[in-house]
Amino acid sequence: MAHAYTPGLQVAERMRFRTRRSLPIAGEVLVREGARVQARDVVAATTLPGEIQVVNVAHQLGVSAGDVPKCMVRRVGEAVTESAGENGETTGLVLARSAGMFGWFPREASAKEPGTIESISNVTGQVLLRGAPIPVQVRAYATGEVVEVLPGEGVVVEAPVTFVQGIFGVGGEAYGTIRTVTATPAEPLVPGLLRPEHKGAILVAGGRIHGDAVRRAIELGVSALIGGGIDDQDLRTILGCDLGVAITGTERIGITLIVTEGFGDIAMADRTFALLKARDGAEAAVNGATQIRAGVLRPEIVIPWPEESIAAPEGSQYGGGVLAVGSAVRIIRDPHFGVLGEVTRLPHEPHVLQTGSKARVLHVRSRDGRELVIPRANVEIVGV
Repeated sequence: MAHAYTPGLQVAERMRFRTRRSLPIAGEVLVREGARVQARDVVAATTLPGEIQVVNVAHQLGVSAGDVPKCMVRRVGEAVTESAGENGETTGLVLARSAGMFGWFPREASAKEPGTIESISNVTGQVLLRGAPIPVQVRAYATGEVVEVLPGEGVVVEAPVTFVQGIFGVGGEAYGTIRTVTATPAEPLVPGLLRPEHKGAILVAGGRIHGDAVRRAIELGVSALIGGGIDDQDLRTILGCDLGVAITGTERIGITLIVTEGFGDIAMADRTFALLKARDGAEAAVNGATQIRAGVLRPEIVIPWPEESIAAPEGSQYGGGVLAVGSAVRIIRDPHFGVLGEVTRLPHEPHVLQTGSKARVLHVRSRDGRELVIPRANVEIVGV
């Protein structure tokens, strides 16, 4: 067999990138088809219903549930806000009052937060208040052209970009200027490399992202960190908990993290590092959302090219696809996990493994000159 197919992360110097930017519920689209948009431009907006607040009026007043409606001083649909009284004092968020017994010891029932009364129950004695609507805005994410408008939903944006997929990330969408802070793909990111002028930037480091560097970056207001790897214990400390098998991207840690190679002390692939370094100073968007089960979702780095380069030919792309002699690969299983090398042979005949099972293999020449025989399922194509 002369070639085979293997998965891998997509890395492209220049490619046509399309992204669908949709609202969670129906709303208003703010741009037209054919419009040029910047990554941070708001292209659609809507409002989500506010949170529900349950107030047990019967309990607060000490009356039966059936007596609650006649004790109410507010009606269904009325906004409950703090207002100034006759003496200039705030009246509070009062919902109901009871006269007490024979006019003694009157009571008031109040809400904790402002809202609008949705219902008054004479069965449970509870009043439901709806909080203020929550505004939701969707940004373009990529600097490019609106090629399709989805009425009431959102838009599709297309742009020529440098595109890099990571292997794992946390944190949502972030924007900033690409800044390379390490000299080599193997140099780790440590706190000493971070400066106050990095506030709002997307920092690229070749090697492992240290936990102390992440905490320092959050203090400085860095937008995102990109590195080759990260230690699992550091990640656990940063998040404050173990990360389960789910979709990441909703973490609120004050920064977005993306690793391009994996967990541990792993250097970034040379060509990936060189590609990001070449775009130093460019505006970019990143998203740390990751899902490794059905419907695979990878973290991504999107660096738009200038408008005049739209008609330019696409640049080199690598990562995944046809596996052939000469392909640059990374071994992704023990005992050679993380080793980078080049495919030298793709024998057709199944090979007997140490476990006694048979599988198709390939021969890899590692960077230190070793010739390794590896099952084809245990490698991925990379740009090295």
